[in-house]
Amino acid sequence: MPAALVLVVGGTGKLGSQVVDSLIARGKPVRALVRPTSQTAHLLESGVELAVGDMLDPTSVRNALDGVDAVVTTAAGYTRHTPGDTIETDRTGNRNLIDAAAEAGVRRFVFTSILTCDQTPEIPHFWAKKLAEDALAARGVPFVSLRPGAFVDDFGMWGGDGFAAGRLTTMGDSTVAISRVYTPDLADNLAAAVDADIAVGERIDIGWDRPLSARELAGIAAGIIGRDLDVVEVDPTQLRFPGMSDQARNDLVAMFDYFRSGRYVADTRRQAEVFGSVPSAEDTMRRRLAALGYVA
Repeated sequence: MPAALVLVVGGTGKLGSQVVDSLIARGKPVRALVRPTSQTAHLLESGVELAVGDMLDPTSVRNALDGVDAVVTTAAGYTRHTPGDTIETDRTGNRNLIDAAAEAGVRRFVFTSILTCDQTPEIPHFWAKKLAEDALAARGVPFVSLRPGAFVDDFGMWGGDGFAAGRLTTMGDSTVAISRVYTPDLADNLAAAVDADIAVGERIDIGWDRPLSARELAGIAAGIIGRDLDVVEVDPTQLRFPGMSDQARNDLVAMFDYFRSGRYVADTRRQAEVFGSVPSAEDTMRRRLAALGYVA
């Protein structure tokens, strides 16, 4: 009997493409919902079936779910991964996907949420995740929500490779500890969640063995590569990106202001129970620096 089909939404993104790889490594056939303008070469080379559509188009979403056993979504319009992306993907797009999953009767819906999203109505993209979790529950979709911390992949990469320059730029207060994740680890967790022994409606924090400040993390990185790394704070209110709307900018400023509260911290006990381990900061940073070519 063939393995059951998994639909990945967001499969051309940094995280979603790794989820696809992890699912395929587990022997899962994968279909990906992709927009007509998406770069799909990696998916096609991996044998992924493509469903062309858009989360904002309910008909295409319903078509993509035909015959699907499980859904994993990493889609996030607020990240502006693709030109034209907006937080509307996280609002209307997620509602369309949830409605279609309820109608299709999927066995499991794995949702990529955000750590402490239920505590942050002042941060629009965090709160959109909480509302999507609520909608999944209200529609009776058998879901599990993974709530990761900040991506360490972005650490030191504001404005270029800070490790090469010896100067790591960080937004906001560099002394406040927060929880982080590494996208390859999170992708494995999301893929494993398709069949893991998890109760319907569970929200699971995802992080490391402990939260760390930017300065503490820089110290770990400096010890691994064997040279000093300066940390430079940037005031989030000075954020200016080409094409960034005031709404998107205010969203990010609110997030960095929230980080200063010290509440962006994962409780990783359930993570350890479900996925078998919680990564250490030292091991994860070494793997990250190895991927960047700074250590073997």
